[in-house]
Amino acid sequence: MDEIRIENLEVYCHHGVLREETVLGQKFLVSLVLFTDTRQAGRTDDLSHSIDYASVSHFVEKRMKEKNYKLIEAAAERLAEDILMDFPLVEKLRLELKKPWAPIMLPLDTVCVCIERGWRTAYLSAGSNMGDRQAHIEAAVEALSADKKIREVTVSGLIETKPYGYTEQADFLNAAIGLRTLYTPEELLERLHEIEAEGGRERTIRWGPRTIDLDIVLYGDEIIQTDALTIPHREMHLREFVLKPLAEIAPWARHPVLGSTVSELERKARSTAND
Repeated sequence: MDEIRIENLEVYCHHGVLREETVLGQKFLVSLVLFTDTRQAGRTDDLSHSIDYASVSHFVEKRMKEKNYKLIEAAAERLAEDILMDFPLVEKLRLELKKPWAPIMLPLDTVCVCIERGWRTAYLSAGSNMGDRQAHIEAAVEALSADKKIREVTVSGLIETKPYGYTEQADFLNAAIGLRTLYTPEELLERLHEIEAEGGRERTIRWGPRTIDLDIVLYGDEIIQTDALTIPHREMHLREFVLKPLAEIAPWARHPVLGSTVSELERKARSTAND
C-alpha cells in the first residue's frame, strides 16, 4: 500500500501528568504515515482521489489542542482513531507522538509513543429464533451500521435452518454480516455482546433459543485462541448455516488455519450433509 508521510508537525499543547505541563504547555511533534492507494490521484492529478495532507495537519493541530490528556499514549490513541474516522481514504496509519521536553530531570532528546492502527475486515454470523426473527437481525445490523468504529456493513440474504445442538426449539433465521472496523477482536466481541443484550438476548441454555446471536467468524487472517474468544470460529467449517450465507458475501475469504476459501468449505459441508 502507498504512503503519505507528515513528519515532525509541531503542536504546542497541554498534555502531561504534572501541573506545570497542563498549565504552561509544551511542544509536541507529530509524525504520520498514512497508508492509502495513490494510483488514481497520480493518474488524474485530482486531489479528491488522495488525502489532503494540509487538511490532515490542521486536523491534528485542532484535535491535539481540544482536550488535555495525562498520558501521551491516550493522546496518540484518540488522535489515530479520529483521523481514521474522519479521512475515509486512510486505510491504516502509523503515528509517532514525540515529547521533546519531557520533565524527567535527565538529559534526553525526546520521549516518543509510536502506534499503528487501521481498518480491519471481519465477518459475523447472525441468528434468531425468537419473536420477529427478521426484525431482530435487522436491528442488529442497524446497530452495527450506526457505530462510528464500523463501516461498509454488508449483509447476506436470510436462510431458515434447523437448530444446532439443542434441538427442542424453533427454527432459526441466519445471515452473514461483513464489515470494516477499528475495534480489536476483543473489543468487537464486547460490542456484539452489548448489541445482543439490547436485543433481549439471555444466556441461559447453551445453543438454546435466542432473540439474536452474533458470532465473529473471521477477523482478517487473525488466529486467536483464548478462554473468551476463538477466531476463526472453531466450528465454522462444519456449519452450513454459517457457510451458506457467508459464501454469498465473501466466497473468496480464506480460513487462515485450513487454507480453504469459504466457497470451498461451503461445498464440502453441503456434500457431507447430503451423504
